[in-house]
Amino acid sequence: MIFDITVPAFLFLLCFIAVKVYEKFGEKLKSTFEERELQVKDVIVLVVIMGVMISIMVMIPAYALVILFLLAFSMLTFTFSIIVTGKWYISIILPVIFISLYYFGVFWNIPYLWNIYVIDVFVMIFAILITVYLGGLFTWKATVVFAVLLTIMDIIQVLFTGHMVEVSYTAVEYQLPLLVFLPILPPIYVEQGLRMMGLGLGDLFFAGLLSLQLFRRMGYKSAMFSMVGISISFFIFEALLLTYEIAAFPGTLMIICGWLPAMLSGKVYGKNVE
Repeated sequence: MIFDITVPAFLFLLCFIAVKVYEKFGEKLKSTFEERELQVKDVIVLVVIMGVMISIMVMIPAYALVILFLLAFSMLTFTFSIIVTGKWYISIILPVIFISLYYFGVFWNIPYLWNIYVIDVFVMIFAILITVYLGGLFTWKATVVFAVLLTIMDIIQVLFTGHMVEVSYTAVEYQLPLLVFLPILPPIYVEQGLRMMGLGLGDLFFAGLLSLQLFRRMGYKSAMFSMVGISISFFIFEALLLTYEIAAFPGTLMIICGWLPAMLSGKVYGKNVE
């Protein structure tokens, strides 16, 4: 049996940071959105759009995909920064750094400016920002519906259509910060060097979002239970994937299997803090 502790530990850390950042800036973000919230019908439409977009991404030219993601990530970092700082000349720093590192690192082929370590840092930053930025918009019912529908969509796009896998290959080819790659621990060496595990930005956002929603609704204990549960679930699933050499598997399914016990325990023991 092959197992890994890096990815589960990384997921726990990312979810914990996302909750702490939301605790500090969440109210400021909610006031910016004027207390608007996504309802069940909104998340149904959102998941449908996400599924369609994944399929469209497979068909559009790769460079168009690169431009789309660079713009989206730049706008995300700028918007979040200006909400927090209120100063545009400070908020523009991170997007400029991101675009400059990508441009000179990829198109000018300067590896020390853009490599797997830099990509991992930006994936983590984007995952936390997306989680915190959108986390306050979900009602509890919308969160549950979103979790179920997104998992179903992910299963279809990974195991049946394969579109999610194709988008991931494009992201790797053009070095887009859509996947984080972490070395397996205990280490496994292959012909290319140390074996790595890849985890998509969407999966990181999903794990962070579900833990954040438990924090908002049931408090710290349930949120920590969620983080631990997701990490344990990933440890078990990842061991099976590595042992039986399964190349692609829906990360959302692993996440929701770890989140459900925390959510259900909160319901059973009445830990609703709202």
